[in-house]
Amino acid sequence: DFEASFIRLIDKVTNGSRIEINQTGTTLYYQPGLLYGGSLEHDCSPSRGIGYYLESLLCLAPFMKHPLKIVLRGVTNDQVDPSVDVLKATALPLLKKFGIDGESLEIKINRRGMPPKGGGEILFTCPVRKVLQPVQFTDPGKIKRIRGTAFSVRVSPQMANRMVESARGILNKFLPDIYIYTDHMKGVSSGKSPGFGMCLTAETINGTILSAELASNPQGQGAAVLPEELGQNCAKLLLEEIYRGGCVDSTNQSLALLLMTLGQRDVSKVLLGPLSPYTIEFLRHLRSFFQIMFKIETKTAEEEHMGGEKVLMTCVGIGFCNLSKTIR
Repeated sequence: DFEASFIRLIDKVTNGSRIEINQTGTTLYYQPGLLYGGSLEHDCSPSRGIGYYLESLLCLAPFMKHPLKIVLRGVTNDQVDPSVDVLKATALPLLKKFGIDGESLEIKINRRGMPPKGGGEILFTCPVRKVLQPVQFTDPGKIKRIRGTAFSVRVSPQMANRMVESARGILNKFLPDIYIYTDHMKGVSSGKSPGFGMCLTAETINGTILSAELASNPQGQGAAVLPEELGQNCAKLLLEEIYRGGCVDSTNQSLALLLMTLGQRDVSKVLLGPLSPYTIEFLRHLRSFFQIMFKIETKTAEEEHMGGEKVLMTCVGIGFCNLSKTIR
């Protein structure tokens, strides 16, 4: 059902797409149309998070004909997909590096929704660009501060404070500049299911942002999670992400590689941590769609003096130009 919902979403943002699915639902025939954009609304399937839909929109939105302004409803934070908080904290600054910026680039969380019933709502707006800038993003720099959000919906507001305290217990050993906001949504804006969770981001002096997140188990599934444990585990996940390092965190590796591919006919370089299995598969797709091969150099931990092994990805963009952008 979530894949069918995704196809409906793609149908909404494009003009002239043809989609045919056979009776058993095992074959999909898709003929792409033009990316149109505009003001839209979409109800996402609650079996996957809004992040599942938003990740694809982040790839497509800069190349629409009209600036995209879309309201998505469903599950904002779950244990499967990147949450809306993480995409807001990491993907938007990444888009800015490629020259996609302006006041109209934002993700706004109107309501939070936890699985299984959802009930969250977000607003995503993105301007259109004719061309992307090439990037040279090879020095992540040192971590200067950690920010985060601990949220709780339809449970005691004290849950958020307990998560913050346990996360700080670990992170304060490394860094004094830590601020974790607590976000307790009440009434209508708290969705339909109870739950709590946390999203942490570490920012470096060069503007690299690495993130980690955790959410509680959905109501009626699995064992109950203590907020203290969740806070500690989230802090450890952030430290793990910092150890992996690179200039883009593991959630957004594929987005960075796509934007590099679509850039000007110029060299782009990005230093990444160890490639995730998803990214490796994504590189194969880039090769089959754009015939583009990345030059991949491994940097050992000794050379970099920190963290795990890194990968320097270099490519020359295909010079993609957004032809459907209207000229005013």
